[in-house]
Amino acid sequence: MQEIEIGRAKRARRAWSFDDVAIVPSRRTRDPEEVSTAWQIDAYRFEIPVVAAPMDSVMSPATAVQFGKMGGLGVLDLEGLWTRYDDPSDLLAEVASLDEGRATRRLQEIYAEPIRPELIGQRLQEMRTAGVTVAGSLSPQRTKEFAKAVVDAGVEMFVIRGTTVSAEHVSSQAEPLNLKEFIYELDVPVIVGGCATYQAALHLMRTGAAGVLVGFGGGAAHTTRTVLGLSVPMASAVADVAAARRDYMDESGGRYVHVIADGSIGKSGDLAKAVACGADAVMIGSPLARATEAPGRGFHWGSEAWHPHLPRGERIHIGTSGSLEEVLFGPSTTPDGTMNLVGALRRAMATTGYTELKEFQRVEVVLHG
Repeated sequence: MQEIEIGRAKRARRAWSFDDVAIVPSRRTRDPEEVSTAWQIDAYRFEIPVVAAPMDSVMSPATAVQFGKMGGLGVLDLEGLWTRYDDPSDLLAEVASLDEGRATRRLQEIYAEPIRPELIGQRLQEMRTAGVTVAGSLSPQRTKEFAKAVVDAGVEMFVIRGTTVSAEHVSSQAEPLNLKEFIYELDVPVIVGGCATYQAALHLMRTGAAGVLVGFGGGAAHTTRTVLGLSVPMASAVADVAAARRDYMDESGGRYVHVIADGSIGKSGDLAKAVACGADAVMIGSPLARATEAPGRGFHWGSEAWHPHLPRGERIHIGTSGSLEEVLFGPSTTPDGTMNLVGALRRAMATTGYTELKEFQRVEVVLHG
């Protein structure tokens, strides 16, 4: 790939964001009703390629159940308020009422409460009783500590999610999580990430993960780029990881690892472009946080916002746009792509003549601007 000289001692590869690319219409079109947006990971089939991000402003046990019944995969943050407090409703209301200058410090105070393993079991059981796929998320740092409680609770899909997750974490302070060994011993599919490069994704795929999250903590509520200087434009990141998936299939004799775009997907067009660049599904936070049922009550924040030593996110006000059903399936009352996400994806696929997501991954894209 072409590299650009930044200065005599440093060269860089040009990368592209979703805003830099566009999907090209083809010679064939179809009726949107003929399009399927279903995807399957391991033995679990979902009618929409949308995974709800494990964030307290997005998912509670109740919204995870509601989201699951609508055909998506709702992932509960097992390090969030729902596993620290018996009933965090008042605290969620307080977070929504804080002024900007107080928000980060108060979040740090609220999340200082210890995680309770018995609440992990209780929350996941609530989801299981409702009959939806039970999915929970832990950070790499907490996975070893709480994995037994998660497995004992009957989780069906386990997500290990961090700003950047590697298969070769080195630490002189503590024994790091051996991802390959952990996934091998676990009896359920594991989705792991984020990663944003071909090589990092290939290493994660070799651990036995069922899916890989593509992203670096670059969502609407994150300030990773400002605080750490880390950033990879998502169109290039997804395409690179999709290439790793292709090469790993050859290397492993046909094992398919799902690529899930996680970050910079705020509008329905971003969802379509993520699939066009090679993603099997997307993990989204802020679009779902705009639903009237969302626990954040019009505010949005992630785990980076309450880090005790180096916050890399913030609580932001995004407002509400409609019910969860309207955000996913419409009808939309705004022309900005924040509602009817699945309907827009379906129409993009129909306009370009594709009826299946895996086929749509081959659609032509162009650079513009």
